[in-house]
Amino acid sequence: MTNLEATVGTTLARLQAERFAERLWARDPSLWKTEPEHQRIINKSLGWLTAPQLMLAHLEDLSQFVEDVRGAGYRHAVVLGMGGSSLCPDVCRVTFGTAPGYLELHVLDSTVPACVAAVEGDIDIPNTLFLVSSKSGGTVESLSFFKYFYGRVRQAKDDAAGENFVAITDPGSSLEKLAQEMHFRKVFPGQPDIGGRYSALSNFGMVPAALAGVDVRKLLERAQGMVRACSSDVPLAENPGISLGVLLAEAARSGWDKLTLVMSAGIYTFGDWAEQLIAESTGKEGTGLLPVIREYVGERPAYENDRIFVHMFVAGETKRIANSRLETLEAAGHPVVRITLEDKYDLGKEFFRWEIATATAGALLGINPFDQPNVQESKDNTHRLLEEFRTRGRLPEDEPLAVFEGVKFYCGSGKSGEVAESGGGEDGSATACLAKFLSQATPGTYVALLPYLEPTSAHKAAIQALRLQLRDALRLATTVGYGPRYLHSTGQFHKGGPNTGLFILITADDENDLPIPGEQYGFGVLKQAQALGDFEALQSKGRPVIRFHLGRNTHAGLDHITNFVKKAVVELRRRRD
Repeated sequence: MTNLEATVGTTLARLQAERFAERLWARDPSLWKTEPEHQRIINKSLGWLTAPQLMLAHLEDLSQFVEDVRGAGYRHAVVLGMGGSSLCPDVCRVTFGTAPGYLELHVLDSTVPACVAAVEGDIDIPNTLFLVSSKSGGTVESLSFFKYFYGRVRQAKDDAAGENFVAITDPGSSLEKLAQEMHFRKVFPGQPDIGGRYSALSNFGMVPAALAGVDVRKLLERAQGMVRACSSDVPLAENPGISLGVLLAEAARSGWDKLTLVMSAGIYTFGDWAEQLIAESTGKEGTGLLPVIREYVGERPAYENDRIFVHMFVAGETKRIANSRLETLEAAGHPVVRITLEDKYDLGKEFFRWEIATATAGALLGINPFDQPNVQESKDNTHRLLEEFRTRGRLPEDEPLAVFEGVKFYCGSGKSGEVAESGGGEDGSATACLAKFLSQATPGTYVALLPYLEPTSAHKAAIQALRLQLRDALRLATTVGYGPRYLHSTGQFHKGGPNTGLFILITADDENDLPIPGEQYGFGVLKQAQALGDFEALQSKGRPVIRFHLGRNTHAGLDHITNFVKKAVVELRRRRD
């Protein structure tokens, strides 16, 4: 038995004696916090415990709605949402595809103009149902998407445009009011006591899935099976959700706080959903588990002793190379957890298992896993920058520290501001700046690449190559979060978790902008304001942060960044030697 296994066993025994499961199902907020301000939030955040059962009770109404829109001739459905409103629908879209005769599902969760244009190019506007999805009703991205596509539908259908729109939002929200005023086809209510990232098995996840022809009943029945397996009368050592949560928390407290999720091909987007759940729930008060997703499993020398691996795979889909390398890593002392799904519909189980595990880990880490205290600052910064654009007609822009081949290099203040001492205007200076920035890396550090780019195949390949280059050269965990999507996911961890991240934002000019009806700016300005707003928020938290601006030629710009990194690593090694 390893030390971690022994520690987990001791903790499970203690939690059993403390009636942890009974208190969880009784919705006892003192499992997490005793302060009244936290308990008020927690008391309004535990409805997900019964979400599968409640959704099963309303399936007939949902099924009738799906049949109605199919009969009305709709052929596409587009989710206009962010974070908890978009990630589960995207898992279902990629995992299950579209059943014959159902609506082809699209998910728009990026303000990059090219992403908006790409979705528009893939659909037939008059025969598309738009799902405006926002728990609060005030999500700026969702409302901007609505304004844009409502204008497009109105051009085709005039006063009947509202029938192409559906709202998924909490009762009493401003979006519910908007839906009534604009004569939306339907409003699906959210549950006020379910937070966005815990809402997969509610209307936010299940309505889009049903429109695409996913067997939602089967998905929910599998989830209900996990509910029973995690119930209060199951011994904790046999409870798949609580035992996983204990393992994750004890691993983090032992230094294995980089939770590396290895997914088989058929379910790989589940990692995107889990990333938000884990990062936004645990990354606060200077602690947390950092999810690392979509990373090729490397050889043993690529890793420091801060990784715990979870290998999730559908039976028959596991890859020999990944298996072999995970076995090697396990033999070297890294914890490796293996979860086998009988088929893809077992994802219903996994949505619920990971919600229980995350809530359990939060209790052991001493944090409130149901709030997101560090998310608002980036939103406030974005709002202020947009107000400045309305007044001055442009966004504020500092002078770059260095410029080379059209790539501008910006450096934050605080710890990262020290990098500016090496500033200048040529390749050598940019390389020296980047080397000094990377020199802040120590064992346990991670690098977050935050590109505000369209996630095309070419861009993703270049970014993935860059992250692996950094991982293998520096033996650091690396993550990729496309902006602004990561602001609703790992953004909380980056600003509220441990101060162990090095942040590299990548922005670019847009080939074509798209106007947002009713606003003085388009999506390109909104996207840039979000990037600059988060840059400021990271600085304010003392996080080391730099930014590359690529101009219009993103492919050449990414090549230049890759070359900068190669040279910077050589320079860094020279200094250390």
